[in-house]
Amino acid sequence: MTQPAELYETKSDYAYRQLRRRILSGELEPGAVLQQRELASQIGISTTPLREALRRLKSEGLVELDAHRDARIAPLRAEEARDLLEIRKSLDPLAAGLAAERRTSADLHAIRAAHDGLEPLPSHPAYEQLVAHRAFHQAIYRASHNELLIEALDALWDKADRYRRLALQNERGQAARDEKVEEHQLLVDHIAAGDSRAAAEIMRRHIDTSLGAAAVWRLGHDRRDER
Repeated sequence: MTQPAELYETKSDYAYRQLRRRILSGELEPGAVLQQRELASQIGISTTPLREALRRLKSEGLVELDAHRDARIAPLRAEEARDLLEIRKSLDPLAAGLAAERRTSADLHAIRAAHDGLEPLPSHPAYEQLVAHRAFHQAIYRASHNELLIEALDALWDKADRYRRLALQNERGQAARDEKVEEHQLLVDHIAAGDSRAAAEIMRRHIDTSLGAAAVWRLGHDRRDER
């Protein structure tokens, strides 16, 4: 019988996976200082593999480390939220358009399976709900069959999830939730129909009114209030 992949991961890999989940789920909040010895004890490892995991998370922009090995969860920044939005407004529509042109029957099956039962994120999403939302977009990315584009968008998604949580602190109205349901369905329909222009346009609209866009507005508004 095939053994789970987790049985063969190193302690550093295990620590990385655990910490990453806690960061993206919001359990470890932006700006929180990490007590490394205490954290290592909680995870059940020594501080050496923990520091290796922290360096990996630093490379992803999720953790900050200083020269004295102090660590904290990277804070949310208005500039980063803006940068993420600007890049995704270009790359996500490109992926959707290419998916409509290049999707295979297997790609369509994966997109429809990920879409089945997908609902707009609630105010306090569970980690699994964020994963389901990501799976739908990843299925579209993979259908583009552009490996560099897929890698770029996957890397952006990790950072963007933290800003989605911030935006969801303000309850979305039913009209906004219904709009997202419609956009998800239209993306499936246009990609299945091979309509690259329509798929790209719907994805562009989807990003323009996304939680990431709401986070940009909120962080910019908070900054103005601090002045």
